Amino acid sequence: MKRFINIISIIFISLLAIMTVFPFIYMVLAGLMTYQEATSIPPTFWPQVLNFSNYAEVFEKAPFVRYFFNTVFVSLITTAGILITSVLAAFALVKLEFKQKGLVLTIMISLLMIPYESIVFTNYQTIARMGLLNTYYALIIPSLASVFYIYYLQGYLKSIPSSYYKAAKIDGCTDLEFIRKIMIPLAKPALVTVGILSFISGWNSFLWPLLVTNDSKYRLLNNGLAAFTSESGSDVHLQMAAATLTIIPILIVYFVFRKEIIRGVSKNGIKG
Repeated sequence: MKRFINIISIIFISLLAIMTVFPFIYMVLAGLMTYQEATSIPPTFWPQVLNFSNYAEVFEKAPFVRYFFNTVFVSLITTAGILITSVLAAFALVKLEFKQKGLVLTIMISLLMIPYESIVFTNYQTIARMGLLNTYYALIIPSLASVFYIYYLQGYLKSIPSSYYKAAKIDGCTDLEFIRKIMIPLAKPALVTVGILSFISGWNSFLWPLLVTNDSKYRLLNNGLAAFTSESGSDVHLQMAAATLTIIPILIVYFVFRKEIIRGVSKNGIKG
């Protein structure tokens, strides 16, 4: 009976894996097909010739180089901002003593329950009143802090012994020196995880850039892909090639740093 259940479990997991991976594989292959192959009925699952020229044509029809630059630039800046604000806020919540700290943490946790879509228009009105629409500031400023990452780092830093902080203060170490020389090295797995996940989130952002930018020179990749899909009409093979371009870089980032992500998520800090 146990063997039968194991076989059923393996089959079920295999089917789920195929259902998950197949659309991505077909997207990559369709991006290398001709128009006739990509639109044929019944569908063609393997191109007769690998048409890498589709990617060159994509770059000719849309400024994807600009989209890549915008996305990398915005994602790096927002990731750096999130790391700085999350480290400082988490340090204050864990190591510093101040009145109503529990209330502050409760409010932060309650904010996690609010859907992003319910506050996005408030943020839009704020950015509009500041006159920052169609600028990099509009893309960057609202993403410089994250309650989720502050809460995640706060939980991680709680496991770092308080004796480290007390010993550092006795030796005359300032709070910033403690953060830079002691806390950051000890929390490196969590910080790497926060950095990678926030970069991926910035790379995949769609709704906010769509709201605050109308000029094509400020478009991010996903917005550029949506615009290209509309402008390219029925060129399905080019749309698939463009979609592949937006996904492959972030997959490379994930596979390079996957061990750090898993380590940061699974490890709860230092015991002692």
